[in-house]
Amino acid sequence: MKLATFDAGEGQRLGALTASGDALVDLTSTGQADLASMQALIDAGDAGLAKARAALEAGDPIRLQDVKLLAPLPCPPQIRDASTAPRHIMNAPVGMRRLAALLQDQPDPGPAEGSIPDIYRAQPIFYITNRFSVAGHGADIQWPGYSRYMDYELEVAVVIGKGGRDIPAASAMDHVFGFTIFNDFSARDTQLREMQGMLGPAKGKSFDAGNVFGPWIVTRDEIADYRNLRCTAHINGRLVTDSRLGEMLHGFEDMIAYISDSETLHPGEIIGGGTVDDGCGLERCEFLSDGDEISLTVEGIGSLVNKVVAVGQR
Repeated sequence: MKLATFDAGEGQRLGALTASGDALVDLTSTGQADLASMQALIDAGDAGLAKARAALEAGDPIRLQDVKLLAPLPCPPQIRDASTAPRHIMNAPVGMRRLAALLQDQPDPGPAEGSIPDIYRAQPIFYITNRFSVAGHGADIQWPGYSRYMDYELEVAVVIGKGGRDIPAASAMDHVFGFTIFNDFSARDTQLREMQGMLGPAKGKSFDAGNVFGPWIVTRDEIADYRNLRCTAHINGRLVTDSRLGEMLHGFEDMIAYISDSETLHPGEIIGGGTVDDGCGLERCEFLSDGDEISLTVEGIGSLVNKVVAVGQR
């Protein structure tokens, strides 16, 4: 199933996409506690999914054009984001050096051959971001006034279904509820400055609506091989990314096993798989402009579309 959180004028509701793909069935209208919200459904496990399937078959569809899609989990319990794609790991630091030169009014050193630090091969590398800074499909992203260099990041994320601790990689996917698209919007100039402090991104990532998920969550059973998913990005209709997940240094199985080592994972937590290869403007030293529309499409999931709006840089 494809499961969404939407608003048709009555506040947040849980919906399931019809087979035609152009309408939702309101699952919340059943009055069942397990279908009251996406988090309630995830908490209910397999029993909740069975109720959702039955409600989808029996319900009346609402056209997608008549609803506003929200982030599937408007306030997830936690958001972690990893970095696993080899070309991205090599090219992003090169992009940061080029950006640093631009900020200092120095000549652009141009693209160069990057390398993968050993630590990225040895273990999944991730950070924790602001779970309250979430938006969904169709939202305008108000760019923070402290940043002039706007960027997108095309990612696929998993949503944890069954919690646990010390989860073996071999059974880690049994703990996944589903997949969604993640646009990890990034204030690159701010990120460049603050990461000199060696503590990872903060204001470079955590601004209102900086973490965009959607357009819905696709349950795990619909994705046969996530590594084979084609991922594309268009800016104002122009193709800028065409990649696949296949070259990940660490798959979601390894991420879940590593994160859950002596640390309990809870239902509803989101884990981003990291920017796909060639999946952001930083790798090309090409950044967004006020009013740009970014459309991210992942095979088997859908398309996540947003517009960036500058609110006046300081």
